Amino acid sequence: MAVAYKSTNGKAPDVSFREALLRGQAPDMGLYMPAEIPRFLAGELEGFGGLEYHEIAHRVAMRFLEGEVPSDVVAKIAREAYDFDVPLEEVSGRRYVMRLDRGPTASFKDFAARMMARLMQFFLRMEGREVVILTATSGDTGSAVANAFLGLDNVKVVVLYPKAEVTDRQRRQMTTLGGNVTAVALDGKFDDCQALVKRAFADGELAGLNLSSANSINFGRLLPQSVYYIYAYSRLCSKRGEKAVFSVPSGNFGDLMGGMLARGMGLPVDRFVVATNENDEFPRFMESGVYEPIRPSKACISNAMNVGHPSNLARLFSMYGGWIDEKGVVRVRPDVSSMRRDLWALSVSDADTRETIKGAYAGYKLVLEPHGAVGWCALERYVKSSGWDGASVSLETADPAKFPEEVVSLLGFEPPVPKCLAGLERLPEHVIELPNDYESVKSLLNG
Repeated sequence: MAVAYKSTNGKAPDVSFREALLRGQAPDMGLYMPAEIPRFLAGELEGFGGLEYHEIAHRVAMRFLEGEVPSDVVAKIAREAYDFDVPLEEVSGRRYVMRLDRGPTASFKDFAARMMARLMQFFLRMEGREVVILTATSGDTGSAVANAFLGLDNVKVVVLYPKAEVTDRQRRQMTTLGGNVTAVALDGKFDDCQALVKRAFADGELAGLNLSSANSINFGRLLPQSVYYIYAYSRLCSKRGEKAVFSVPSGNFGDLMGGMLARGMGLPVDRFVVATNENDEFPRFMESGVYEPIRPSKACISNAMNVGHPSNLARLFSMYGGWIDEKGVVRVRPDVSSMRRDLWALSVSDADTRETIKGAYAGYKLVLEPHGAVGWCALERYVKSSGWDGASVSLETADPAKFPEEVVSLLGFEPPVPKCLAGLERLPEHVIELPNDYESVKSLLNG
């Protein structure tokens, strides 16, 4: 039976996966969530240990796509999307780093963008129509989305990014593509970019453009991100019912929500460690029960996590009976005691991020970039404070070569440059610069 999707704001009709994917955001400005998360049968997860990554992705996706996309089509999409390695590096004891940086843009965003683009193209070809993908990025989303949709004749991509808060390589991964990809440097923060995207989706005057999103506000981003949690568990936990801990570097909380979906499907997770940088609105909420967005967001070296109000809190709060609107106002307080049972949140300063990069290399020859270092720092502190001795996994979300300045200054050497990043500095850039103003963005979209 097909899964229905509801808006977190509760003022829009339920829709199918196809509609949730192509719309991106609900018309009431809420985010789509499954009305009921499908679950695996007892013992089913234990059989995943012998499957390849793309085979697990196929099985997970079909739980949500049954009745909308044929199984053989989903199998082909997964096989094409996941043609790269997903290494699990044992660092010490049963502590692991899962490297999600081996895709075509060296970022974990490839996992979501590649499957999402192929699913979107499947539905668009069925309907014979085009869409404009409007997305905001704080670092890696833009390049992953642009790469995934590059060259598709039924899709145009417009990426907004804060011009002062992405690295040189992150920027060039977006601005050197051209074709059906338009890169827009906004004079503002990521939260400004995100707010403009959400406003455009709610603007009836733009309805004719068929706008859709590839941000994690789109449920089509979250579904693929649930897979790597299940994959890691299948490789590390052999006893039935054995639990694992995952440490998730968190900005807009899409990555965490992928894990929460996996948990909702039956993945035995003892706890998620929610690791933020100095944008600590969520750790403070978990401590006090009072939510206060950070405006403007703080500029940290883990730049993709510079988010003062994560969009996906709408989904997270809804899972615990709460309701937070798109402006960050808590309308219904979630069950905070249950959240504290399932989640452990920590804010990691830039100073501690740098010390973690140095310490991980000195102690384990482990090379981390700032986002992965935030996750690893939080995991180490959680293990120390809780005494957890089971399997634990910290997510490394980008290749260290995307942040060469920090790695060189802290470790004294340049990280190896993967093929997908080599030669970017020699390619011409195509950038449109805009002020932090909605009418300017609207004019660009209409043009």
